[in-house]
Amino acid sequence: MPTLRLALCQVNPTVGDLAGNAALVRDWTRQAADAGAQLVAFPEMALTGYPVEDLVFRRSFVAASQAALRRLAADLAADGLGDLAVVVGYLDADGPPQVAGDAEPGRGARNAAALLHRGKVVATYFKHHLPNYGVFDEDRYFLPGDMLTVVRVGGVDVALTICEDLWQAGGPFAAARQAGVGLVVNINGSPYELNKDDIRLPLVRRRAAEAGAAIAYVNMIGGQDELVFEGDSMVVGADGELLARAPQFVEHLLVHDLALPAAAEPAGAETELADGLRVVRAAVGELRPAPTGPAVTGGLIAPVADEAEVWHALVLGLRDYVNKNRFPSVVLGLSGGIDSAVVAALAVDALGPDRVVGVSLPSQHSSEHSREDAAELAKRTGLDYRTEPIQPMVDTFLANMSLSGVTVENLQARVRGVILMALSNQEGHLVLTTGNKSELAVGYSTLYGDSVGGFNPVKDVWKTLIWRLAKWRNADAARRGETPPIPENSIGKPPSAELSPGQLDSDTLPDYDVLDPILIGYVDGDLGRDGLVESGHDPAVVDKVLRMVDTAEYKRRQSAPGTKISMKAFGRDRRLPITNRWREKG
Repeated sequence: MPTLRLALCQVNPTVGDLAGNAALVRDWTRQAADAGAQLVAFPEMALTGYPVEDLVFRRSFVAASQAALRRLAADLAADGLGDLAVVVGYLDADGPPQVAGDAEPGRGARNAAALLHRGKVVATYFKHHLPNYGVFDEDRYFLPGDMLTVVRVGGVDVALTICEDLWQAGGPFAAARQAGVGLVVNINGSPYELNKDDIRLPLVRRRAAEAGAAIAYVNMIGGQDELVFEGDSMVVGADGELLARAPQFVEHLLVHDLALPAAAEPAGAETELADGLRVVRAAVGELRPAPTGPAVTGGLIAPVADEAEVWHALVLGLRDYVNKNRFPSVVLGLSGGIDSAVVAALAVDALGPDRVVGVSLPSQHSSEHSREDAAELAKRTGLDYRTEPIQPMVDTFLANMSLSGVTVENLQARVRGVILMALSNQEGHLVLTTGNKSELAVGYSTLYGDSVGGFNPVKDVWKTLIWRLAKWRNADAARRGETPPIPENSIGKPPSAELSPGQLDSDTLPDYDVLDPILIGYVDGDLGRDGLVESGHDPAVVDKVLRMVDTAEYKRRQSAPGTKISMKAFGRDRRLPITNRWREKG
């Protein structure tokens, strides 16, 4: 049986940076060559970044992607890497955009993969299954491919597929079996969700059985607006055995020697398959020599605990949002509470303490222990800590306007927002907002006050998970002999906005242990009132919570973007009308 040395390049491209992404491909192909690789694979649309969204409709961008692919093939050959077979994802088109006046039936933009060898584009493949759920709108942008590309590489027939092709039964993987391939390369831009890695491996095993072939699955890492990609690349044998698996949330070169069945001779011509896909065959010329010596294995990285997984996702999402958008630093309000403490710790982990500014913004209702907790967190993390009392500014408003009750509470939050935005304008920081998903769900925030910010690292994190993350981060620091970043007081005290005397969240909200399961059922699970009550929740509490969620939609529509870590994040995932008179009966 022929042996191919595979290299799966788990890299972090940037949307729109064609030159930078091409340089990334060249650099990692060099590393793969140094490791003796013969077949190298990069993630879905690695050349353009993913997702490119409405950039698809710009003909100039499509043309630039096509030109960048041809230039990349030539540059790899000029680098002395032409004898490697390199699979890379890119944006292609075989006709005008479908939204254009000159659109042609069956032609348009394509989510594509290309195999490059000796300075040429040897073969291309167009993604067949286009996801149109959750954060995906690929039916809006692309046309599906109707072929299966099979390339003979080193005596092995290799099929090319892209991401969603793996998540749907039938189509390319069923066609791959009929085409008699020995390996399916699947390139991915698969966004992170908690526990998705537990689903992915069984899925890859099912597709290996369907194709009757080994699968090389490569996924990107990195943050792109609300999305974060965790990698988790892997190689699975035709029998479903996990042979190699990469770590999550870091760039990684996974190199693995794979013994594969030799291709049948001769290669044959196009064949119409039962699944309706044409098999288009190509072959690369001579590869670099087959590996000698002991077989190279990629290793198996064990999964980590849920809290560790989420923490790393949030850190990566925040780091890339800040760095890819070229913000020099971040600023946030430090209240001494758990939410701002977790965001501050995430920011320091993502950017380092020199790029994080924490501001205490005390009013007359701010407790002494909260001020002390904020200062203690700053001391533990080493961030730039400042104090800006808000009461004189609040008093100036109150001296000129007759305000009372909740309006005064909101005024305090808005003064804090003004200060943070002033520091942002003056010093160039990105303002981080700190409201968790539970608060966003029920509208427990002040528009243009504590909701002020350009990015919210914990937007998709339920309050009960916030506490779990804080405890995990402190325990992880202790395990490594470091100072836990989050004061125990911030974790243990009852949550409070401290906008009026003795105020607690529980004055107006159910306890979070009661609230979060209802919200998870309603928001993430789309359960109605009856389903929630049947699940054992108190009907009166359900009615109160659902009313709060439904009437807060206009607030959520104005909230900052934040890293998605759940199956249904506010924003891209959950799209409800603001003007909406439908209410669950209760």
